[in-house]
This record gives sequence, structure tokens and C-alpha cells, in this order.
Amino acid sequence: MAKEPNSNLSTTTTTTTTTTTTTTTTTTTTTTTTTTTTTTTTTTTTTTTTTTTTTTTTTTTTTTNNNKLFSIMLQPFRWLKMLSTELHPSFIAGVILIYGLSHGFSGSYFKVVSDYYWKDVQKLQPSVVQIYIGIYTIPWVMKPIWGLLTDAFPVRGYLRRPYFVISGVVGATAAVGMAVKGGLGVLEALGLLIGISGAMAIADVTIDACIVRNSIEVQWLAQDLQSLCGACSSIGHLIGYSTSGFFVHLLGAQEALGILAIPPALVVLLGFFIHETPSPTLQYNGKSKGGSIKQVGVAIRDTCKAIKYPHVWRPSLFMFLCLSLSISTHEGQFYWYTDKKAGPAFSQESVGLIYAVGSAASLIGVLIYHKTLRDLKFRRILFFAQLFYGVAGFLDVIFVLRWNLALRIPDELFVVIEECVTRIVTRIRWTPMMVLNTRLCSVGIEGTFFALLACIDSLGTLCSKWSGGLVLHAFGVTRSDFRNLWLVVLLRTVLRFVVVGFVFLVPDANQTDILIPGDHTMVRKSSSEDGDNIPLVSMKSEGRD
Repeated sequence: MAKEPNSNLSTTTTTTTTTTTTTTTTTTTTTTTTTTTTTTTTTTTTTTTTTTTTTTTTTTTTTTNNNKLFSIMLQPFRWLKMLSTELHPSFIAGVILIYGLSHGFSGSYFKVVSDYYWKDVQKLQPSVVQIYIGIYTIPWVMKPIWGLLTDAFPVRGYLRRPYFVISGVVGATAAVGMAVKGGLGVLEALGLLIGISGAMAIADVTIDACIVRNSIEVQWLAQDLQSLCGACSSIGHLIGYSTSGFFVHLLGAQEALGILAIPPALVVLLGFFIHETPSPTLQYNGKSKGGSIKQVGVAIRDTCKAIKYPHVWRPSLFMFLCLSLSISTHEGQFYWYTDKKAGPAFSQESVGLIYAVGSAASLIGVLIYHKTLRDLKFRRILFFAQLFYGVAGFLDVIFVLRWNLALRIPDELFVVIEECVTRIVTRIRWTPMMVLNTRLCSVGIEGTFFALLACIDSLGTLCSKWSGGLVLHAFGVTRSDFRNLWLVVLLRTVLRFVVVGFVFLVPDANQTDILIPGDHTMVRKSSSEDGDNIPLVSMKSEGRD
């Protein structure tokens, strides 16, 4: 009995102990909860701060990208503004009009529409058409005569303006006559097409004389001027090719040639607004006729003197070989393009669009040259350009043999690839040649001499077209028989590689070097008095930056 109270006491003690333990546990739990709440609050604050920072960074990046894109879009306009400031706005407008509309649009539009005219209206064989195309290339071969006129035969004191007007009137008249007169014979049509081509050649010579003069006086802008010419020409080609097939389909091949009256009409306007100050010593009266004849003699003498320099005749020979040895197979390929049995049977609109895509690619060639190749030496850039030009020729061989179908590449895709590659390489190859031509000219005879160099190029093109027509005929390529077309294209491609062996004729000089003796590039007193007076800004050192 004595043990029971002791036992109860023990129980009470145990209970007390248990209560204490429970209290301790509760306290611990409360502390833990408080800690958890604090941690959660801290985490939330950190997350909010991070989100705000990320949003700010994203906004800044987007703004920077937009500014860069906007700056890139403005670069061409800033470039044009710089050229207009250094030279003259009306001169830059003239370059854009002649190279963009007359040379670019009219040249490409004329090429496609006249091809369809000979094929569908006159129904001639491709080899014959190739010969006819060579014939209306003759006005371009006559460019030295047009250049001599613009240098030595002023009208009321103006050397350039009158020839823009003459060019525009001749071109517009020939185009309208071609469109409205039905039932034209082959010779009549050929004569009118020669008139259209001749008008483009005269306008081209006249603006080239202005370009060469400015390139000599402001030498650091020579490459920029050729880039401007190339860009305008490519954009004009793009528009001309894009619309040519549409107008042939809508109006017919003959009537579509009437569109070519629009650019010459604008060239007439150019003759009235392009800036040129008349010189009293150039007023064409009885007394100055003898002076003009004397100027012709001086121009011919200086031209003959200049062409004797090795740095002049050697690159001129290279450019002739470069063009003449690459025989033209264009008409054979054009007839094959549109043939429904042997060829891919491209429609009228498709042919124009294919050429248009090539013109867009030509702009890429201009950009590549302007951004990366303008500082290379002439010989180096022309060597690789000609080499790649030969490689590009094999794409035509593959297409004519239809190997692209074996590779599961559709005709439409492959011809676009071929056209783009060829146009890019052609533009990269052609632009330094034009820069080289400007480097070979002398002040006072710039119109005559640049026209002579262009004549050599045109003569090479003429040989290319006529020899190509003869080869097409020799291999039996006709309106419906294209079995040997691939052999003609292969021969043309091989000849392109032959030209690489003549690249030693090109001077191993920078594109900014003067290539002819200094005394021949000096402005003679008579030249300064009788020049075209297109305003030129003297070169400033800060202008290069």
C-alpha cells in the first residue's frame, strides 16, 4: 500500500515532463514557420528585380537593331547625297536616267521583245537572228564617232546637251515607227531596230564623257561612279526583264516595242536640264567651224598617241579577247528555252522573270565589288573573275543536257541558279574593266578615247555574236533541232578558260593608280577653255573619309 502513492507521484512527474516537451516542440514549429515566410518574401523580391532587368535589356537590344536596320536602309541615300555634293545633282540624275532607264530598262526590254519579234513575227532561224543582232550592235562599234562629235562639235556652245536631245528624238521616232507600222519587211524592221540601238549608244557615249571627266578630276570617286552605273543598270535591267514578257503577252511582240519610246522622251528632257555652262569660245559660227575641224585633228592625234602606250593597248587587247572569244549562244538557248518538245517550254512571262532574277543578282555583284573588291589590283581581280566565269559556263552545259532533272532539280529552280551565278560573276568581271577604261583616258579627249575603248569592247561583242551565229549554223542548231546545242555551249565554256591565259596583258596596278604618263593626263589650256564645263569639285583630303 505504501508503494501506490509513490507510483502516482511518478506518473504526475511524467505528465509534467511530457507537457514541457510538447511546449518546446510547438515553439520550434513556430520559429520554423517564421523563417519560411521570411525566405519566401526574399525570393519574391529577387524574382521581381530580375524580371525588370531582363525587360530593360530586351528593349535596348531591339532599339539598337532597329537603328542599325534604319542606318543600313539610309546608306544608299547618304551615298547619293555625297556624290551629288561632290559633283552636281543634275549630273547624278543624268547617270541614273541614262544607265537606269535608257541603258538598263531599254536594253533589257529591247533584248527580250526583239527576240520574240524575230522568232514569232518574222519567224527566222536562231543563227540568222544572231547575225542581225550583231548588225544592230554596229552603232555601239561606232562610239568613237559619237564621242568625237561630243568632244569637237558643239552646238551653241554646248558639247553634251545637244546630243542628249538628238539621241532622244531618234530613239523615240524609231520606237513609234516600229510599233505602229504593220507588215514590216525584214530590212525595214532591221533599220528601225538599228535606230533604237543607235539612240541608246549616243546617249551612252555622251554620259560616259561626263563620267570620265569627273573620274579624272575627282579620282577617289571613280569606283563609286562605276558602282552607281552598275547599280542603276542592274535595277533598270530588273524592271525591263520583269515587264518585257508581260507586255509581249498583252500587246504582241511588235506593238510592245512601242514602250521603248518613253525612255528617249525623258532623255530629251535631260538635254535641257543637265547642268552645262556654254562657252563663248565654242559658239558654232563661221569662225569656229575651222576651230572645230582643228579640234578634230587634235583629238585624233592625241588618241593615236595615247593608244600607243603599252598600259593602254595591252589591257584594251585583253578586253577585246575577253569578249570575242566567249562566243554568244544566246539565240540558240532562247529558242530552246521556249521549245515545247526539246526544251523546258518556258512561257513569255517566265523568260522575262528569269532574266529579272538574274538582274537582281547582278546587284549583289555590284555590292560584292563595292564592299570587298575595289581595293584589289586589276590583274588579280580579273584573273579570278574570268576563272569563275568559265566555271559558271558549265551550268549551261548541265542545263542543256538536262542533267539537272537527274539530280532532281526542277528546270525553274536550276535556271534561276544558273542565271544568278552567271550575272554575279559577269558584274564582278565587268565593273573593274570599266574602271580600267576610265584610268586609260586623258582630259580633253575623254569622250573620244573612252568611246574608242568602248568601241573595242563593242567590236568584241560583235565578233562574239557573229561567230556564235556561224557556230550555231555549223552545228545545225535550228528552230526545232537542238541536238548539238550542248556542244556549242561547251565550246563557248572552254574558250572562256582560254582567256585566262591572256590576263598578263592587264597591268598589275591598283585601281586608283594613274596608268598613262602624267603629261598626257594634264588638262591642256585648250581643254580647259573648250571643255564641257560640267562643274567639278576639287578633291579634298577629308572627302575620302
